[in-house]
Amino acid sequence: MRKLTVTTALSLVALLAASPALAQTAATAAMKTSDGKDAGTVTVTEAPHGVLLKLELKGLTPGWHAVHFHEKGDCSAPDFKSAGAHVHTAATTVHGLLNPDANDAGDLPNVFAGADGSATAEAFSTLVSLKGAGGRPALLDADGSAIVVHANADDYKSQPIGGAGARAACGVLK
Repeated sequence: MRKLTVTTALSLVALLAASPALAQTAATAAMKTSDGKDAGTVTVTEAPHGVLLKLELKGLTPGWHAVHFHEKGDCSAPDFKSAGAHVHTAATTVHGLLNPDANDAGDLPNVFAGADGSATAEAFSTLVSLKGAGGRPALLDADGSAIVVHANADDYKSQPIGGAGARAACGVLK
């Protein structure tokens, strides 16, 4: 039986780390409100042509809420402005799933919170990927990204954020 040398072991570790089969295929965001309360979780799973989101939210005001991918994995500011703007693919960004000129990759469908403030939904986005697959913006790039739930619904047309209002909850994708 052969002994495993340190060099061989390190080579094996590097090979395994580089293997596409072991690449990260999901990321989760622990959502928090601006006062630090638990607002649920969002799980984003890589798919062949985009990402699948599973939203399990709580502590929201009843009604419709916009949900967007934001460009920085930073929810440290109380108003969540530290998460930056929406994930996008162009220097000049046009917002809105119903806008024919849109190029905002952070756009997602609204979610509805019931009378108890909870919302459970699944959504699919062809506009992003976890690591940049298919040339789509990477959510897990050098500065990460965040999921932001807004106080109001997105009208999918108005600039800059569809009338979505204040940022009500935020979570960093990890």
